[in-house]
Amino acid sequence: MSAKKIKPENITEEAPVAPAEKIFEETGELVVDVFETNADFVVLAAIAGIQIKDLDISLEKDMMVIKGNRCDPHEGADKKYFYQECYWGPFSRKVVLPENIDIDKADAQIDKGILTVKIPKNEAGTGSGKVGVKVS
Repeated sequence: MSAKKIKPENITEEAPVAPAEKIFEETGELVVDVFETNADFVVLAAIAGIQIKDLDISLEKDMMVIKGNRCDPHEGADKKYFYQECYWGPFSRKVVLPENIDIDKADAQIDKGILTVKIPKNEAGTGSGKVGVKVS
């Protein structure tokens, strides 16, 4: 019995497939959920495996920048991967902010590996600076 090759209809011969080592460039991108409630503008990110000292959240009038470095907990160990899908190393993410927020009252917390940044809504959006992160 020989193996049967199946070609999905939506993939052509010319479609490039990125090698696994090329998926992440020099810095990885942090995946986020961004939404608003009646009171706040909220950014959520699954950010497990990072220490607070390796995380930087900066706010400007119209932009939030989240930067960090996720260290491989088994770096330098003698290992042979079967799969390597987790990104270890520096990452960053920019999030465009709405105008009606109060950056000076922004709050960030990490609970069970989820980063939550809440920025209260305010008609006169002003301010800039760093956001301290609390661990729950």
